[in-house]
Amino acid sequence: MSLKKRILIIGACGQIGTELTAKLRDIYGNNKVIASDIYEGSDELMKSGPFEIIDAMDYDAIQDVIISYEITDVYLMAAMLSATGEKFPMKAWNLNMNSLFNVLNLAKEGKIDKIFWPSSIAVFGPTTPKSDTPQRTVMEPSTVYGISKQTGERWCEYYSKRYGVDVRSIRYPGLISYKTLPGGGTTDYAVDIYHKALKHKKYICFLNAETTLPMMFMDDAIRATVNIMMAAEEDIKITSSYNVASMSFNPEEITNSIKKHIPDFEISYEPDFRQAIADSWPQTIDDSTAREDWGWEHQISLDEMTAIMIENLKESY
Repeated sequence: MSLKKRILIIGACGQIGTELTAKLRDIYGNNKVIASDIYEGSDELMKSGPFEIIDAMDYDAIQDVIISYEITDVYLMAAMLSATGEKFPMKAWNLNMNSLFNVLNLAKEGKIDKIFWPSSIAVFGPTTPKSDTPQRTVMEPSTVYGISKQTGERWCEYYSKRYGVDVRSIRYPGLISYKTLPGGGTTDYAVDIYHKALKHKKYICFLNAETTLPMMFMDDAIRATVNIMMAAEEDIKITSSYNVASMSFNPEEITNSIKKHIPDFEISYEPDFRQAIADSWPQTIDDSTAREDWGWEHQISLDEMTAIMIENLKESY
C-alpha cells in the first residue's frame, strides 16, 4: 500500500459515496481520504475526516483541492440517476459528462494518478440480450442516464488508450443499503420496500411483480470498487467498464424473502414511468471477465441481504 496515496471522493454524500468514504478511511486512514460534495453530509461523514464543498462541474475547484491535498486517486461518484435524470435531461447530461471530463483532463495533465468512475447497467437497452448480458454486447440505452454512462465509457477508454490515463470502472447493478435513503434510481424500490415493510407492513411497487433486475448489496459493491482500484494496472484489461453481478430478483421474490421475517407483509403494484426504464435493462449479467481479470467475487445472497436490512432498519420503526 502506497504511503503517498491520497484520495479525493467527489459526491461523497450520495448513496454509494457515503459508504465508500467510510471504507476507504478504514483502509488508508481518515486524513488520507478527502470527502467532498456540493453540500455537507451526515455528522458521521463530516467528523470522520477532511471534507470540502466542491461542485463536480467546477474544474478549478477540483484542481485546487487536488493540489492542496496532494491527491493521487479520485473517485468520481457524483451523478444524476435514471429516474431523476428523465425529469431533468439536460441537467443530468451536463452533470454526468462535465464532471467526468474534469477528472479525465486532470489525469491527462498528470495532476492525478488514477480514477474510479462508476458506470451502470443503464448502458444497456431494449435491444441488449436480457439473459446473461455479455461484457461486450449491443448497447442502445433509452434513458439520459444510460446515454451519459455509455458515452462516459467510450471517453474513459479513449483517454486510457490515447493519453495513458489509468481509469477504472464497473457497471453497478441496482444497489441496496440500509445506511442511506434511495437516490432517485429505478432500482430504488428494493431499498424502499424494506422501510415500508417495517413501517406499514405494506408497499405499493412502481414496477410489476415480474420485473427481474440485477441487484447487489452495498457491501459487495463497495468491495468491488475497492478491489478494482487495488488491482495491478496490467490486470485491468477493460478501461471502458466491467460487468459485475451478484443476484437478480423481482418484486415478488424480494417480497417472499421479507415475509420470512414479516409474515403479514403485503405488496401491491402500480407501475409508473419507471417500468419502461426497467424493461429496457437486463435481467441477469455475465461478469466472468471481471472474475477472471481481477478476481471479483460476490458474497451476499438475497435472503442474507434481507436479514441484514431488517436487523439494521427495525430500530428506526
